[in-house]
Amino acid sequence: MPFTALHPDAGRLDTTQLDLGCAMDWTQIHKSRPRAPLTCPECSWGVHAKVSRHGVRFFCHDPGRPPSCELSNESWEHHMLKLELAGAIRAAGWYAELEVPAEDGSWRADVMASAPDGTQRMAWEAQLSPITVEDIRARTARYRAEKIAVCWVSPHKRPPQWMGAVPGIRVRAPEAEGAWVVDDGVAGFDYPAGGWTFREEELQTFVRWVLRGQLSPCRTLRRYRRVARVVDDRRWVYLRDLWWTSQRSARAQTEHEEMRLRQEKAKQAREARKKQKEAEAERRRKELEEADRIRRAEEAALRRKEQEGHNRGLLERMRERWAEKEALRAREQAEQEEKERQALEIGRAWWGRLSRRQIEELFAAVAELAWREEQLRVEIPDNPSLAAHFAYGVPVYSRRRYHALYGIVRPCPNLVPLSPQLSYHRAFVRNAQEVQEFGEALVGRITHLGLPDHEQLTMD
Repeated sequence: MPFTALHPDAGRLDTTQLDLGCAMDWTQIHKSRPRAPLTCPECSWGVHAKVSRHGVRFFCHDPGRPPSCELSNESWEHHMLKLELAGAIRAAGWYAELEVPAEDGSWRADVMASAPDGTQRMAWEAQLSPITVEDIRARTARYRAEKIAVCWVSPHKRPPQWMGAVPGIRVRAPEAEGAWVVDDGVAGFDYPAGGWTFREEELQTFVRWVLRGQLSPCRTLRRYRRVARVVDDRRWVYLRDLWWTSQRSARAQTEHEEMRLRQEKAKQAREARKKQKEAEAERRRKELEEADRIRRAEEAALRRKEQEGHNRGLLERMRERWAEKEALRAREQAEQEEKERQALEIGRAWWGRLSRRQIEELFAAVAELAWREEQLRVEIPDNPSLAAHFAYGVPVYSRRRYHALYGIVRPCPNLVPLSPQLSYHRAFVRNAQEVQEFGEALVGRITHLGLPDHEQLTMD
């Protein structure tokens, strides 16, 4: 469904222009007899003029057209968008030609806008079919190589993947009566907010601003690529590397970035000064810490020296006290040994007053008394052993199972004060005369056996 055709005499015909672009009337080619010999500029197949039920003029391929012809494969929406673009271009005072090919066939513009003075050209591409970012950038580069500006236009509801990669917009068709609207691809820079904001404009107004140089593509700086937008009560975040915008907004972005960089530089300078102060404070702290460590080390060394002197003095005093205690202990031990020696001599002298016979007589009397009083048999030692802790008396034990102490035989009266445990035991002496030698000691604990004194004289 092309809007252009080739006439053998008039050349290129354009149905969007009243005179078909070559001072011809539509009736000369529409339903004329004989039929005008028209061909498709894309595939060179025969075409004929037609009018749609909506009153749109176009050319239709004759039967048997090549299936590869791009003009015949374009959708109705594609054709309507091209018509809208052509109308907006002409309303802006520029010339608009549809389906303009390159001389070498490397490109074909859906709508080519030309300035009235012929110094500028701009291609407007209605891009409905999917295309990769790499391909659309390559096609844009081909236009740029011939100094032709380009704007890619998508009528889809969702932004195509190439939006923001090349100069482009997304348009919204009117639901009924109204104008086409550009709702993506145009933005203004909000300096206080520090970011881009979407701007909606009528397509005809947008085209006029672009052709007059009031809007131009502006590269988005990295920091401002993310742009939020609410669509159908849902917040979306888009990435845009390129916008159509005014020189004022482009300058605002640059000025904001310069301001941000100045602030960042000032912040870095403040942080550097802060770090420098912190480093200086840390250095000073370490110096004070080192000085304090040295001072404490010197004080500790002095204290150790003083302590060592004190310890030496203390050790000397302790050694002196130990020596004194040792000397005292030696004296006390010597005194104790002397007392024990004297006590032993006294004890031996006490027992030396008795003969062997008198000693045997004494122990026999003790054994007899034990049997008579308690029916107790006691052990009479063959060689009596003097017990120092019983005032050098001889302890006598029972012959029963528990070998109990029965009493102390003849403790020495002079040694009783050195043996306090005697007060708990029974003592046996020869007679009343020996009892008198004890005086007040062991009162009630001494039993005399009533042995006669003459036996002592006989033994002497």
